[in-house]
Amino acid sequence: MRAIVCKDWGNVEDLTLEDVPPPTANPDEVLIDVKAAAVNFADSLMVAGRYQTKPDLPFTPGLEASGVIVACGDGVTNFHPGERVMAMLAHGGYAEQATASTDDVFVIPDQMDFNDAATFPVSYISSDVALRWQGRLAAGETLLVLGAAGGVGLTAVEIGKAMGARVIAAASSSEKLAVARDHGADECINYAEDSLKEQVMALTDNRGVDVCFDPVGGDLFDSALSSLAWGGRILVVGFVGGIPQIPANRLLVKNRSALGCSLRHYRWNEPDKLKQSVAALFEWYKMGKLSPLVTHTYSLEDTIDAIELLTNRRAFGKIIVNP
Repeated sequence: MRAIVCKDWGNVEDLTLEDVPPPTANPDEVLIDVKAAAVNFADSLMVAGRYQTKPDLPFTPGLEASGVIVACGDGVTNFHPGERVMAMLAHGGYAEQATASTDDVFVIPDQMDFNDAATFPVSYISSDVALRWQGRLAAGETLLVLGAAGGVGLTAVEIGKAMGARVIAAASSSEKLAVARDHGADECINYAEDSLKEQVMALTDNRGVDVCFDPVGGDLFDSALSSLAWGGRILVVGFVGGIPQIPANRLLVKNRSALGCSLRHYRWNEPDKLKQSVAALFEWYKMGKLSPLVTHTYSLEDTIDAIELLTNRRAFGKIIVNP
């Protein structure tokens, strides 16, 4: 089969497209014909050897995919060949076939196409577990979303609205904010032109927000932390802008919380909560409350271009590779 291969830690442009032996499903796994794989910022980190986990070399990147089960490992009884599924992957999505643990595979709704399905395993589920279980976002609260037009941020906008929150979308351009507004944002802040804190306080009568969803980090984290109301929660989801330092005294004085949220650890430690999140997401999708924004699709041959488009922060929504 054809697959994108990383032979050594380095740059995305060093990836190669090769013919490799197809994978086989272990006893707790299924083998999937990959129809769509979504691009994530973590792909470039993994290729560089700077991600939370480092696969053995050589390996195929790609953390989320959708497709059709073609084989099941020995003893697998809860899935069957022919089922349409999405899967969270340790790696391996940028290939014609991939294996996934049965704990990380979900049968998709009949009305969900493969491109939409590929956007769910990382982006939508990450946002839901962060807002639902860590942030404890409640109907009527105010949610601030940074990077609100990105692959993860835009899902947080939609999920926040589905949960009944007032959503303030923050992004670096009016074009990006228009995308966020189209997906349900109530208010918008351009933090490239205006002070994030000043605009948040103006929109909340100087109260601040209850929850901030932050996949950006960097310099924005400090302003976002200052924008929290008493008892506010900031969700540390990613660091595309750099890893911030958290001043503990500023958490103390207003009873604020900074909460890390890694989807990987929900998979390992609280799988029941993960399943509840997936069930809620699928129900909202069927109701039309979630509308995945796929802005670019690439062939397997052009996977490098797909990853670079994202890492250069020139894309909205999600980028898909169709093997």
